Amino acid sequence: MDNITHSLAGALLGQMGLKRLTARAMPTLIIAANLPDIDALTLILGGNEHLAHRRGITHGPIAMVVLPIILTGLVLLYDKWRPAKETVKPGWILACAFIGCLSHPALDWLNVYGIRFLEPFSDEWYAGDTLFIIDIWVWLALLGGIHFSRGIEKRGGRRFGFPAALSFILISAYIVGNGWLTGQAETQSREIVGKQYRIIPERVVAAPVPFEFWRREIYWRGGYLYGSGEYGFPDGALLTGRPEPISFDHPALAAARDRDDVEAYLFWSRMPVVVEKDGRVLLKDQRFMDEGVSNAFTVDLGPAE
Repeated sequence: MDNITHSLAGALLGQMGLKRLTARAMPTLIIAANLPDIDALTLILGGNEHLAHRRGITHGPIAMVVLPIILTGLVLLYDKWRPAKETVKPGWILACAFIGCLSHPALDWLNVYGIRFLEPFSDEWYAGDTLFIIDIWVWLALLGGIHFSRGIEKRGGRRFGFPAALSFILISAYIVGNGWLTGQAETQSREIVGKQYRIIPERVVAAPVPFEFWRREIYWRGGYLYGSGEYGFPDGALLTGRPEPISFDHPALAAARDRDDVEAYLFWSRMPVVVEKDGRVLLKDQRFMDEGVSNAFTVDLGPAE
């Protein structure tokens, strides 16, 4: 998910009551909720090579132990430099750092980009395909929970954690509901592809779209072909367009397999395809074919023959 969502999630956890545990708990939760994204530093590699490093080792099990410990040390050092008005309890700071860090991969798993939960022990990608990467409805629920909780707190109310907890419950129900929609979309799409093209898809992705949480864009592949469709509740799934060849035997790809950017892209991509456009051969991912984002997820393999 985006870093606004991660930050608000950390703040919501604090308002649910965790910030009562110790001074500095709230900033610790918010920083920890964003900390695994230190892998964004790999953007300095340029091109597409950073894709192979994102949502990997800094989101894996070793990082979920090491990062909270490092953050706890930094918070305690900062508190020695600028002591808080109340006592900072190292054990609770460490607990908040762990909880905040763990919230990050849990949220990142929900979108189509995916995450390598087990890096460095396994480089397999996992994706929940449940929420769009920037979900306005989750933003509103997070903001609402934090706002009403803070309002009660400022008025001296002791039960300020209730609105935050209610927001957490509503968001959890929203995630479960969206997971059900994704499951319906993928199941129906598999059946339609099988009936219409006599193909058993090796992969079907039902990608959430902005704002309209009840809709999905469908991407499928199988039998050396790939195609797309759409799903809307309650109407159901519908295939659109004609299947296209995946073209993984394209000579331009074979000639470029020793390139670092190509290998990094293929390591990252869940649904790679080779297409020819405007006289060029391009390596793309079905999830990111839209003109608005495709340039950031495209490798130019060279001129078409």
